[in-house]
Formats: sequence, structure tokens, C-alpha cells
Amino acid sequence: MLTVGVDVGGTSVRAGVVDAEGEVLDTARAPTPSSDTALEEAVAAAVRELAGRHRIGAVGLALAGFIGSDRRTVRFAPHLSWRDVPVADRIAERLDLPVVVEHDANAAALAERRFGAAAGVSTSVFVALGTGIGAALLIGGELYRGTYGVAPELGHLRVVPDGRPCPCGKRGCWERYCSGTGLAATALELLGQDYSGSLLAREAARDPGRITGQRVAAAAREGDKVARRAMADLGRWLGEGLSLVADVFDPELVVIGGGVSESAPLFLDEAREHYARTVTGAGNRPLARIRTAQLGEAAAVVGAAQLARDLVRD
Repeated sequence: MLTVGVDVGGTSVRAGVVDAEGEVLDTARAPTPSSDTALEEAVAAAVRELAGRHRIGAVGLALAGFIGSDRRTVRFAPHLSWRDVPVADRIAERLDLPVVVEHDANAAALAERRFGAAAGVSTSVFVALGTGIGAALLIGGELYRGTYGVAPELGHLRVVPDGRPCPCGKRGCWERYCSGTGLAATALELLGQDYSGSLLAREAARDPGRITGQRVAAAAREGDKVARRAMADLGRWLGEGLSLVADVFDPELVVIGGGVSESAPLFLDEAREHYARTVTGAGNRPLARIRTAQLGEAAAVVGAAQLARDLVRD
């Protein structure tokens, strides 16, 4: 049976037809509308486009937000218009197909568990480094969602009391230091010092808005000294956060995904070393392996499609 996974992001809706082996056979994409009705129709239209070319049995949606424990309701999604909406039922009615909804990090973690970096691993944590931090926990190979379906919000662990402000309302959250946004903020702070020879410094002088996480990563690959320091700082914060995660969950494996993970060679060794130094009982306990994700940006689509397949089987 073929199923469709849909990654509903803040800027685009990406749908893919996925087979039982996790292969993406066909894709469709559309801009993300701003209203509930238009968004539901955009998702449905992307699925209809694929259903016109393939026989589809079910649909899974993956998005960043709080998902009800029934995996049918979107309680809150910061980049989308849905607020306490029975999204699965509404889209199922439009398509006349079974629909399930899941947090995008959970969907990606499930895909990596079945087809990627976490294959065969019992207890693992998935950390998606993007604009912020998304996270997922698998225990015994099964997703742990918490009582109300919102666990684990690791990106909002507070690592710096009274630190950088976070859109969640707190200050000093892990994702403010260890994400694409955090990387840009660190670079700008460093540029406040004397780095006149830096290419980033010249760019920031013309337009500070150009200093994004992606630009810092690119500059680091080009050897820019400010960007290199910012990447090293991100690595240290990743290791710091992972030591907290290990203290709580003691996983066998941590999988690092998200857009920032594409620059892992620039920071992952620093993260591993810092994690090994700061975890409780350092030197006297086994350490979780830390790997990068294998499925890339397709992970959430593949995971959502797999959840849809499981829904029909159940």
C-alpha cells in the first residue's frame, strides 16, 4: 500500500508518496496559506495531485506544534493558523481517506528509527536543529508523547538563567543558543568585538539582517574566523544540552537532524567532546552515540506516511 506524508511548514506544504520501504516515489509542493480553510484545502490539493498519479490508502500530516494525544487535533502550531482544530477529521472529509497528525520531530524520529540512523535502536533521542529545536524520544522503539501529546520540548530547557529572550516567553532556552537562530545571534555578538578582517563583519556593517544561521555556516566553511567561533560555540551548547538529555533519558543513541545538521562537520566533534566532559559521571559511564540523520528533509514526510500506514493496519 502507498501512503502520503505531508510536511506542513510555515512557508510550504510538502507532500510525498511513500512505499513500505520508506522510499519517496513522487512529490508535490505548495505555499502555506494563512487561514484555516485555505490551509486545509492546500493540504488536500497536494494529496489529490499525488492521488491522481498513484493509488493512495491513507495520509499522515507532520507539523511543528502541540498535537492532541488522539493524533487528530492540532492544539497549537506557532507557524500555522490552526488553534484547537480537529485537522485530521476535516482533511479526511475532504479526501475521503484516513488521516493522522503528528509532531514533525516525532515523525522524523520514527522515520530514522525504521529506515535511517536509528534503525534497530531501542532508546533514542532525535534532536532537530533548525530555526529552533524540535525533539522526539523513542523508548523501546516507540514514540513517547507524554500525557497530553506535547513531550518532549527539549528546546525550551532553560540553560542560561535570564539569558536570551525566547518567543515561548522564557529566557535562556537551549534553542536560543543551539539552532540556526542561535548561531546568527552568537555571530552578531562576536561581531560586536574587534573583527575588522572578517567577511561577516563587512556584511553586518552593510546589513545586519543578512547574518542568518545559513550565512554563518557558509562563512565558516569558507574559513571566516568569526563564523568558526560561532560554530564552535554552537557545538559546545549542543554538548551541554545533550548532557542534560542524557542525565534524564540515558539514551543509547542521539540523532541530530534539521537544517543545521548539514554543517555537522563544523561542530559535531566539539559537541561530542563537551558532552563527554559534562555528563554526570563523566568517565565512569557508557556514553550515548551521537549520529547525524540519514533521511534529510524527507524524514518528516516518510515518518508521517509510515504513521498513516500503521493507522490503516490497526
